[in-house]
Amino acid sequence: MEKEAYQEKMEAQLKEWKADIEKLKAQTEKEKAEKKIEQQEKIKELEANIEEVQNKLKTIKETSDKTWENVKNEVDKGASDVKQQLKDLLS
Repeated sequence: MEKEAYQEKMEAQLKEWKADIEKLKAQTEKEKAEKKIEQQEKIKELEANIEEVQNKLKTIKETSDKTWENVKNEVDKGASDVKQQLKDLLS
């Protein structure tokens, strides 16, 4: 996959994740106090991980076409972790 196509794909994924987080926050508001606090903590962790992926994606923009694949692997790993966290929270 080309660098620009990958960046566009990941930026679209980031927007989707942020929309999912908004849904989670709305669902969390309906929970009882203890469960609500637990969910809020998980959402904060998820948001931090998404921000980390976003920062790594910015790094890709700054790297050369020859070396961006190294950073891509880090982004993919972070994205995989975020997907699993979202899956756990949405189930």
